Amino acid sequence: MNAKVNNNIFDELRRSHDKQRKYAEQLIQTSGDTEERRNLFDALKNELFAHAVAEDRYFYIPLMMTDPGLNITRHALSEHHEMDELLEQLTETKFSHPSWLTTAKKLSEIVHHHLKEEEHSFFQQAGKILGEKEKKDLAKQYATEYQKYLNKDKDSLV
Repeated sequence: MNAKVNNNIFDELRRSHDKQRKYAEQLIQTSGDTEERRNLFDALKNELFAHAVAEDRYFYIPLMMTDPGLNITRHALSEHHEMDELLEQLTETKFSHPSWLTTAKKLSEIVHHHLKEEEHSFFQQAGKILGEKEKKDLAKQYATEYQKYLNKDKDSLV
């Protein structure tokens, strides 16, 4: 799905945020080594990966090029790194291990915290830094990159 002409970068990011919230909430309701848990984990992992790659390139890097955008960018990227580490830990742990759900809950908390912080703080700050045309251009670039990595992950699962 390509970005609509009227969408800006914030609209595109929120679309993925909604999926992340849904997958994270559903994942922590699962138990044991089930197909449901595996599918939800794969869906969340793929969504986080595609989103982070595209968001880093077409939201955070342009912000990083400005003095006011440096601090929010550093903080957000450190949270992306924290999520990556938890995803790696979950990937290396057996789905039936008791610590798996504890780690998944921690990941869900960080995902929810990060998305809330982005939407209620970072987006407002970034909105003052980025021009209207840039917001629309970044939305198109983000959507294309996001789709490419989402599809790449799905292809690699087959």
